[in-house]
Amino acid sequence: MISEHSRFLLTQILLLIFSFLMLWNFFDVGGTIDLQLIYPFIDDQGQFPLRQHWALAELNHRYVKNLLILVYITLLAGWLASLKWQNWHQRRWEFGYFFSMVVLTTASIGILKSQSAHACPWDMIIPTHDGIFWDLSATAGHCFPGGHASSGLALMAGYFVYRIANRKRAYFFLIAALILGFAMGWAQMMRGAHFLSHNLWTGWMIWCINIIGYALFSQKLSLGKAAAPILTNIRQP
Repeated sequence: MISEHSRFLLTQILLLIFSFLMLWNFFDVGGTIDLQLIYPFIDDQGQFPLRQHWALAELNHRYVKNLLILVYITLLAGWLASLKWQNWHQRRWEFGYFFSMVVLTTASIGILKSQSAHACPWDMIIPTHDGIFWDLSATAGHCFPGGHASSGLALMAGYFVYRIANRKRAYFFLIAALILGFAMGWAQMMRGAHFLSHNLWTGWMIWCINIIGYALFSQKLSLGKAAAPILTNIRQP
């Protein structure tokens, strides 16, 4: 009989395949959906008037990202504490795995983005007398997938860390990842930095990496959770 763990992974893989096909067929980079959603943020001169807006350029792109970095540094501190203090020892995989997946996912997106030839929307738009022309062949580059959204979407790792031990916490991290990731990505779209598809592909890639990581290391996470009550019982007189 198939185990709950295997059933979960099989479901995730099927959903990954389905979502890949949806993205591949309906969310072309610079396709119809991308252009329709970004048009409201373009003025008559073919510019993005919100590009330098404080709430988008500073609050979203700087302060929110820095706050998330602080959260991830806290995970690193938790992992270091688990190596030093016995009371935290059983949580070393919890903190270490969470932090490692955040680094792996954001770094992977950053590397792909740095090697991408896809231009940002603000580099592709050309105003003409007849309206707006999109140069979809522009290769200013370094704009796919969406890097900024990855800072929020990286919280998705928390869902896989806690899905067995603490369902409420797991769903908190999943919902927080989706809300923050796509809100940060949408703000970048309003500025003209990204298309929606950039951020959807970022989410798909981070999801895929997390499933691979969970398939490889979920047993370690389970052992870490199981060790906690054992250690507690040992300390009782």
